[in-house]
Amino acid sequence: MKWNNRSLINHPVLSLHFRHLLTIHLQAIQEATASDRLTLEEEYENQESWRASHDKMTFIVCQPLLSTSEGQDEVLAGIVDAPDKMIGDINLFLSPYDDDDDDQQPANTYIGEVDVMIANAKDQGKGTGKAAVLAFLQYISRNLGRILHEYHHQEKEGQSTTEPKPTLSLLMAKINQGNAKSIALFKSLGFEQEGEVNYFGEVKLVLREFTQKFGENTNCPVGYRELVYSRAEEAKQ
Repeated sequence: MKWNNRSLINHPVLSLHFRHLLTIHLQAIQEATASDRLTLEEEYENQESWRASHDKMTFIVCQPLLSTSEGQDEVLAGIVDAPDKMIGDINLFLSPYDDDDDDQQPANTYIGEVDVMIANAKDQGKGTGKAAVLAFLQYISRNLGRILHEYHHQEKEGQSTTEPKPTLSLLMAKINQGNAKSIALFKSLGFEQEGEVNYFGEVKLVLREFTQKFGENTNCPVGYRELVYSRAEEAKQ
């Protein structure tokens, strides 16, 4: 998704950046996230795909900025998101809302799937994953109109635009049933289990009325700030 490619979210515990080049080599992480090991070339192709795709939004979870002045609204890439500062990633996948049991399904309604990955064991168990999800949900809530506009515009390209504005019906997370810590994390944020464990061994957790539970004045993490993420080559122009 292109909307967030100049966004940085700062939080006392971590910072989130657009940059998406975090290779996954740990077998436990690959199994937990159902990911395959990629070559460097495949990683770059994957990065370009994520940046251009209208139905995916990703941030790299990094260590927090050491300091930002109150008036500072821009940070340069390549320093705050150096490889040794990367911790994991967090993602949003958008898709049409499709519920065969819902006869009143409104037009242009979508759902979002959230997943988070903290790569190294040394960074796990410190509340980093929860802080990342909280900051991410805050960002989605504050920028939901723009996020849905980009997705909806591409999804309905060439079709009539007189239909109702796009809306987000719910957020969900699909988590391996053995990942008790991740399940507990999402439940602590208001997600509730829907249905039984599926064929792939996943638990589906959903959060309805998302915008009422997360927003500028609701569940906003202390110290949350949105900054402009500027690449060095752009800053020189």
